[in-house]
Amino acid sequence: MCVQVVLAYGAESDKDLGIPGESLSGIYSAREFVWWYNGHPDYSSLKPDLKTSDSAVILGQGNVALDVARILLRPTTELASTDIATHALSALKESSIRKVYLIGRRGPVQAALTAKELREVLGIKNLHIRIKQTDLSVTPADEEEMKTSRARKRIYELLSKAAAAAKTSEADPDQRELHFVFFRQPDQFLESDERKGHVSGVNLQKTILESVGTGKQIAVGTGEFEDLNCSMVLKAIGYKSVPVNGLPFDHKKGVVPNVKGRVVSHTSGDISQTEPGLYVCGWLKRGPVGIIATNLYCAEETVGSISEDIEEGVWKSSKAGSKGLMQLLEKRKVKKVEFSGWEKIDAKEKQMGIERNKPREKLVTWEDLLAAAAN
Repeated sequence: MCVQVVLAYGAESDKDLGIPGESLSGIYSAREFVWWYNGHPDYSSLKPDLKTSDSAVILGQGNVALDVARILLRPTTELASTDIATHALSALKESSIRKVYLIGRRGPVQAALTAKELREVLGIKNLHIRIKQTDLSVTPADEEEMKTSRARKRIYELLSKAAAAAKTSEADPDQRELHFVFFRQPDQFLESDERKGHVSGVNLQKTILESVGTGKQIAVGTGEFEDLNCSMVLKAIGYKSVPVNGLPFDHKKGVVPNVKGRVVSHTSGDISQTEPGLYVCGWLKRGPVGIIATNLYCAEETVGSISEDIEEGVWKSSKAGSKGLMQLLEKRKVKKVEFSGWEKIDAKEKQMGIERNKPREKLVTWEDLLAAAAN
């Protein structure tokens, strides 16, 4: 009997900055915030501070950072017709946030986002884009990066165009603002004098870029600092995977070691010994980078390895397979939801959504999800 196990549980934890004040309340990871507005049962009770001030800071300038900014700045009348969780929509309707600052260590040429995501944010109604003109200046090294990367050039062009359009538009007191802040890195979080234990801002160090090898530039601190006041900070600095007891894991890289999706049990010199029947894909395989298309290519490679191993008869197993797994779960009294149960949840959410003119109304507690799966 052939048994294949594919590890595909992604990256469900967060990277830390390791700077003073990181444990202050009002500081959240972007993952926590995304899970909150998407209705994840573990975070549906999160209470992000959306009322204390009109400013929020997002550390990072990737697609996740843009997505979070979009939720904070998009009109709630538009969000109401999406599948955003109801508790999040209610909180956003009462939000005082009018200014969002996206902080990046490097410049606009190095911003780690995609044109599609950027266009969506730039297209938000009544949104004023603010970018310092000096931040848009490019160096010969920047020019070289854009010459070798069409994507980087397109991002730079979109940001430059948005900045130019903002300069010619009239100020509107009802407009919300998205500030792209380049060449800054967080040095420490500031504690509020009025609210002990709560964040009141971020101390930022100015940076410059230094070339390290061909076509690569890194941010280096200049020793100049400035404060940026806010009542909420969202860290969009990257996800990280977590290990599972008994399975191989590269703690330094935060991935399951593998060769084309085949899990490596140990390495001796240049020779890697793979674990028969064990595979990995997605962020757990290569790290938390890339978009959906990247995951497709990644999955195809892993499936290709599985197919090759089956065809070549590389291994066989006497293990009980899926039936054995079900027996083990039952023995350990682990609650499980099979695909038929998920279909019931899906149907329930869609029906509730129809009643509210939404694609779906998400069930946001484990009790409600399990009840829907059982009906």
